[in-house]
Amino acid sequence: MAKRNKPTKTRKPQRGGPGVKVVSEVGKLPVAKKSPADFVRRRTQVEEKDHAEFQTYLAEKKEADSRKAKAGAPAAAPPKSRGMSRRTMLSVAVGTAGVAEAAVLGYNTLGGGSVSDHGVHHAGADYTETQHVVREVVDSKADVRGQSLGNWVALLPTKLGGGTYAIDLNSNRVLASIWYWNYGDYSPISHHLCAFPSADPYHGFEFVNSTQGGQNSLIYGMPTRVTAETAPPGTNIYRVRFDGTQMQLIENVSETTGLGLGVHVTVNPKDAQSYFVTDGQKDIAACFDRTTSQVKAALKFDWTPNVPELRDAWMKGGTLTIKKIYPDARTGLYDYRGTKGNKIDWEMVPMGELFVEEGSLPGDAPLTLTGADGTIWHPEGRWAATVVRLCGGICILDPEKGFEPAAFLQFNKDSQDQYPVEQIDKDTWRVVFDKIHSPGHEIGFSPDGKFLVMMNNLRENNCSIFSCVDPDPTKWRKVAHVEDPLWRGKYPNPFHMVFSLDSSKLYLSILHPSPAFSGIMVVDTKTWTIIKEIQGIGPDLQTPALTYDGKYVLTPFSGFQRQSSGISVIDTSTDTLIGILPSNGGHHDCVIIPTKLEHMKHTRSCTL
Repeated sequence: MAKRNKPTKTRKPQRGGPGVKVVSEVGKLPVAKKSPADFVRRRTQVEEKDHAEFQTYLAEKKEADSRKAKAGAPAAAPPKSRGMSRRTMLSVAVGTAGVAEAAVLGYNTLGGGSVSDHGVHHAGADYTETQHVVREVVDSKADVRGQSLGNWVALLPTKLGGGTYAIDLNSNRVLASIWYWNYGDYSPISHHLCAFPSADPYHGFEFVNSTQGGQNSLIYGMPTRVTAETAPPGTNIYRVRFDGTQMQLIENVSETTGLGLGVHVTVNPKDAQSYFVTDGQKDIAACFDRTTSQVKAALKFDWTPNVPELRDAWMKGGTLTIKKIYPDARTGLYDYRGTKGNKIDWEMVPMGELFVEEGSLPGDAPLTLTGADGTIWHPEGRWAATVVRLCGGICILDPEKGFEPAAFLQFNKDSQDQYPVEQIDKDTWRVVFDKIHSPGHEIGFSPDGKFLVMMNNLRENNCSIFSCVDPDPTKWRKVAHVEDPLWRGKYPNPFHMVFSLDSSKLYLSILHPSPAFSGIMVVDTKTWTIIKEIQGIGPDLQTPALTYDGKYVLTPFSGFQRQSSGISVIDTSTDTLIGILPSNGGHHDCVIIPTKLEHMKHTRSCTL
């Protein structure tokens, strides 16, 4: 055997020969040609061994403590041959999920004492304390101005960050995160999401996350080596599960069905067993079964203008055609993966509808664009409603009849309330417009189901309200418009929304042009008048979310993916901004995990 630090006389082997061991120059040890999978397997083995040794340690500790209690003398130390070192103990605590907590519980359960009574000793050491060491378990709680935000979990996509993470609002800790590039998706847009109810979100919940691809990453003016030719196609729908420790991707629904849709996601509030994903680049809305991922219905929206010039193609009217589409009979799949089917090369950003009219937003078929990019649900699940942005209205769908179009509501202030929906054949419907005064954007039902709201952006710049009390949607009528003297031209602009728990107030994010700071407006829904505006919160204020005790409204601002960002917190009892939580995710959405099915009517399922 060669002595330490002295070279051996072994001849340096030649690489490649049969039966030859390849050695490294450093330490003269065999070179390990291992894959990451090999490492993960080995790490798991070590963690399992460490955990088993730790359980042995706890059992021996229990026995020693029992002897100590009976004899009134110091307990004997466990055999040193177990090999438990400080390094091993740290490996257990760090490498094994939940072991640190289990250790604390183990001491209390097995020994009947406190953590400070026992502690974690080296294996083989005497259990007699030579000095008093104070040990305590951290149970930190966050507060904003002395107020606890409650035991809620907020879920936020990071947009260009390419992932999604969950925040415990009780402690301000990030519970877990997921990054889709780990799964081979190199499109950076984690766009919208919606979560299913979970009785205990801290120990598990499930959500659906849409992602965008193509050239959407290029429209924010940030330096990148990605080009229009090399942009990844992306556009996937992910089902993700948080298991109490980490987030795991359980299915790419786009791969399962062939439908690559990348904008709004909404879960049916009636039973949480289905969900819509709607894409405004492809003008496709599809409803998926939660359990099987089977497509319950898919609808495609197309525009035929009265005049062929982009500038007047919508203002001078035209025909909206809504058609059910089906998968290929041979494969069972649709043919809309990635960027396949995109009418425009990137999405219409907020206030971006006019870019289509002026020809600044190119694509294969901009003249056919309708901007159907979101479908919400009536709080009882009786109706679904797809926003058609460029038509300034909403198409009401009937879930009891396979999501057939039942009515079309026109929200422009100077337009008629409804345009009739004509059925052409079994799978085709048509709506004819004489003119369209202004595009629209986000929509929402009040939690009590009495009102339906839509933002008339750009040319009108107001918030329009329909009464939807009548069980027949063809009889729903406009009852009010919320307006502000400051809303002139495109900006400031009413954008996303959420209602208070009792439907008495409507919270609107009021968007200002980049990089100006946006704010929150509070509207009294009894009179549809403005109560208050909280200005100067942050740039690019996005989707408000309500805690389900009704106490707080959380609204992320993303700084247009590269500027100031955070999550504002408003106390609904005083409608006052009480603080801003730090966040650098570049968010475009925010969902608080519902803990009951009835909470769904306060989520993104019913308001965008």
